[in-house]
Amino acid sequence: MISLNSANCDWSHKYINYDKLTDTQIKILGLPFLGDLYEHYFVKEDAELYPDPKDIRILAIGDPQINGNWPITPYIKRLDNYANDYYIGHIYNMMKPRLNPTHVAVMGDMFSSQWIGDSEFYNRTGRFMNRLFPRPINQTFAELDFIAKHEDADWESHFGWFNKQLHEGKFARDDLYGYENVRDWSSANLTTEPLFINITGNHDIGYGDTTYQHMCRWRILFGKDNYWIEYDNDTDHPWRIVVLNSLALDGPLLQPEFQEYEWQFVDALANKSYNGTTILMTHIPMYKREGLCSDGPYVDYFNKTNCPPGANCRLGLLKSENHLQYETSQRVLNAAFKNSSGIIMTGHDHVGCVNYYNYDSETNIWEASKDITSPKHIRELTVRSIMGEFDGNTGIVTGHFNYTAHNWDFDYTTCPFTIQHVWWGAKVSLALAILLQTLTLFF
Repeated sequence: MISLNSANCDWSHKYINYDKLTDTQIKILGLPFLGDLYEHYFVKEDAELYPDPKDIRILAIGDPQINGNWPITPYIKRLDNYANDYYIGHIYNMMKPRLNPTHVAVMGDMFSSQWIGDSEFYNRTGRFMNRLFPRPINQTFAELDFIAKHEDADWESHFGWFNKQLHEGKFARDDLYGYENVRDWSSANLTTEPLFINITGNHDIGYGDTTYQHMCRWRILFGKDNYWIEYDNDTDHPWRIVVLNSLALDGPLLQPEFQEYEWQFVDALANKSYNGTTILMTHIPMYKREGLCSDGPYVDYFNKTNCPPGANCRLGLLKSENHLQYETSQRVLNAAFKNSSGIIMTGHDHVGCVNYYNYDSETNIWEASKDITSPKHIRELTVRSIMGEFDGNTGIVTGHFNYTAHNWDFDYTTCPFTIQHVWWGAKVSLALAILLQTLTLFF
């Protein structure tokens, strides 16, 4: 079972050769839901019909926020956490082979809390890679081998490396961040698999309370937090993915050098000339006025009331925010889209949202709106959470090259699965049926 809303659960452009189908097959394809299942299992796309360039197909996962177990965790909660892994895993294991995306992007907040020790971080990462979003062992063996050792991350060495890079100005150089035509991060080079992209969320590394320990273990297991990948630069349809760690852009921070590093990346992005199409992926949405999304503008700082006991070092630091702050958003938009069209993909707001940022060439200001009011505009896709209480959604982004406009067009839909209680009911009913059938063998 995938979804009862199959119209939203597919790429906007499909390449099926209907001339090769029988009249009966075409009639079956027209049936609600059953037609979708029939297409998935019995009708494949015709590679001869693929356009040149091929479509960009991104499966986006919003905020899984998986929990962990502690000695005091009740058994019913442990069971819920266990089942939640397989609920999300079921969605992914249905959607990935069904859609065969070119890229999978998890939009941050893999975990439910950044304030966990290395051991629990490794436990959740192992579940993330084995249960929720499994990949071939060729792609994950190094990370899983590191997890198996269960040793604390060597954050002190990371501290030394980071500050040496920062003081030598290496973070300001664009050659530290740029890649070309990457299809697989691993040496296995499994290009039949989608490129898997993990984006830092506040529940993964924190806001103003981010530490070297947070960043060290993230980089070991999930890779760089800032980079771009350029595709097809030697063609008339170049495009790129820009991954941005937005958690350290606003402050104040416990480690202010993280903010300096982040802005050096943004400046490197701004200084790099690029005339193709940009897909900006980050966790926190850009600033927008109240009323455009479920989350309005909001920022909070640690104070004597909300600071945990014994953590006075956090007083005055950034505690949370719904959007990047106004000036920050303007600088990021100008850096990423100065000479580029494209889209923004974010998470954070669990409800999900779609907006446009319209550019005023006279004031050099981007303004959020539900409507397009300027020739130059960027659409922001805030991906609804895959959590059960938000109906187990996945975001489906199709990029199709428009030769008339000489640009990439992007379509976006959200594919709901079902609230987790329905999934639970199906599993319990199946278990009871098996039990009753087994009992009949003995009575």
